[in-house]
Amino acid sequence: QVELVESGGGLVQAGDSLRLSCAASGETVRWRAMGWFRQAPGKEREFVAAISWDGSKTYYADSVSGRVTISRDNDENNVFLQMNALKPEDTAVYYCARSTSMSGPGLRFVSNYDYWGQGTQVTVSS
Repeated sequence: QVELVESGGGLVQAGDSLRLSCAASGETVRWRAMGWFRQAPGKEREFVAAISWDGSKTYYADSVSGRVTISRDNDENNVFLQMNALKPEDTAVYYCARSTSMSGPGLRFVSNYDYWGQGTQVTVSS
């Protein structure tokens, strides 16, 4: 069993930065890829970023590429999402998730994740 707890969300202005954190407890997430997804009101959950089990590979959605950096600390069982130059369209609940695999392009899909956090709200005002 894995518990994922996100933190770091909040209300910011366009152009600001936020760093989201995901703390994992229970089973280690060291040997699995991890991902961040987001869901805005009335929309489907969408991929934001993912990172391979060892941090050597990262994957980003086109909508955030260049503005977002995903990282992980396997010793502390944490995953981070640094978001810069935030836009109003980034407003959503952000979820951390553990993948069923170690790496690969399949990390862009919700179906490749087995544990999810409760989410943290990010609101960007214009």
